[in-house]
Amino acid sequence: MKHHPDSNPDRPQSDARRAFLRGVPVLTAAAVLMPAPARAAEGGQHWGMLIDVRKCIGCQACTMSCIQENAVPEGSFRTVVSTYAIKVEGGDQPAGTYVLPRLCNHCDEPPCIPVCPVSATFKRADGVVVVDGDRCVGCAYCVQACPYDARFINHDTGKADKCTFCAHRLEAGLLPACVETCVGGARIFGDLNDADGELRRRMEAAAGELKVLNPGQGTRPNVYYIGLDARFEGKVEGQGTLWRPRAVHG
Repeated sequence: MKHHPDSNPDRPQSDARRAFLRGVPVLTAAAVLMPAPARAAEGGQHWGMLIDVRKCIGCQACTMSCIQENAVPEGSFRTVVSTYAIKVEGGDQPAGTYVLPRLCNHCDEPPCIPVCPVSATFKRADGVVVVDGDRCVGCAYCVQACPYDARFINHDTGKADKCTFCAHRLEAGLLPACVETCVGGARIFGDLNDADGELRRRMEAAAGELKVLNPGQGTRPNVYYIGLDARFEGKVEGQGTLWRPRAVHG
């Protein structure tokens, strides 16, 4: 695995970060039944993410931090916040904007795995879907199979690329870069098997509001949303505007 500065095990970490991966309970919530898709496989850690769309301001701090952390080539994204102009029925002027953070959903039934002819894509025991760059031949079958448009062929490496929940940071006891840099606190990350963890507590508190993208696909995604407009659950009519960084020339 490529070395990242943040993967140094000797780097000092805050107590909160240490507690995050050790699974130390911070607060115990009353028992609430979880929605069926939110129950992860028993035993061990099973990583997931909750995105509160109501708190997302579309600042793209997540996009930029992901690009810098994972050396994502220009014009490609592992995570991005799409912005849509919402129009009033019968009107000509936009009534406002709607932002939708997107990334790999690290599905429990990922359609990208069975289509890979060389078994380069696989799901780890902790629920993270990753790509073995040594095996990948860049055929793009997985890119086409993903119902979330979350994969791309890295034009620097010629391999399939995607969000990995910053697996190298998890191994160092850190949060994914997009979560750590979210200005509005819209992204909550944690272990779905930790009943006392912040992720499960937040999901239980919003059990009646939890939604996933493309629920009809049967992929059992591990990225959940609060405040997701029903019009944006599946295929969206219209094209979201993607913020794209521009090179600055001195």
